[in-house]
Amino acid sequence: MTLVRRTLATLAGVTALVLLVASPATADPGPPPTSMASLGDSITRGFNACGWYVDCTSRSFSTGSDSTVNSHYLRIRRVEPAINGRNHNAARTGAKSADLYGQAGTAISQGVDYVTILIGANDACTSSESTMTSPATFRANIDSALNRLKTGLPNARVFVISIPDVHRLWTVGKGSGSARTAWSLFGICQSILANPTSTAQADVDRRNRVRQRVIDFNGQLAAACAAYGANCRYDGNAVFGYPFTLAQLSTWDYFHPNTTGQQTLATISYPAGYPW
Repeated sequence: MTLVRRTLATLAGVTALVLLVASPATADPGPPPTSMASLGDSITRGFNACGWYVDCTSRSFSTGSDSTVNSHYLRIRRVEPAINGRNHNAARTGAKSADLYGQAGTAISQGVDYVTILIGANDACTSSESTMTSPATFRANIDSALNRLKTGLPNARVFVISIPDVHRLWTVGKGSGSARTAWSLFGICQSILANPTSTAQADVDRRNRVRQRVIDFNGQLAAACAAYGANCRYDGNAVFGYPFTLAQLSTWDYFHPNTTGQQTLATISYPAGYPW
């Protein structure tokens, strides 16, 4: 029995060693950051979360200071007080992937050690399907920005967040007259939201193709982050996969997250990043 127990213990130890070697190690997140910047578009700017067609950066899921939202910044501040007041929002309303390179330069000038990136909704949500950004161009834009960050902030932790499922906008809003009116009046995301009540196969196919483009973009984000190396993490499609509701969208445009939506975005995205 003693020999059997020793043999089993030896086998268990060998198995554990094999698993340890075979499993890729998760990069050490390091200490909590003492400064951060958020890059992206109107979602990161908190657009329409507190006022009529204005940026509401205090309610940004990433760098916002509003306690209701409980942003990445506030979550980090609870464990690292030194970050207080060093939360920079470099995102720009209307930005596309092509604008990320410039935003990366802003983050570098601020010398931050944590960067969140949520970009791509405007590359898919365009005036028509034909004007969407191609996956190849999108990837080139992301690589260019990430390379700039890696050169300028080699020790910073980068967190890339998946693009929300824009097809769900149509799913949750098509039955709302207010949503349909806003989408049409303001020309919102017409690549997918045009003819919202149509069940014609051409419209069904168009919506599915736009959704696939977002999936393709997210695939490129994941691959670009992996190529960046140990200092970049992708959210594993946590945000894309979240089934948001109409109640989490601004009633001014039925597109941007309201305060509750920003809170939810923080809650979904933060645990998918660094465990600070």
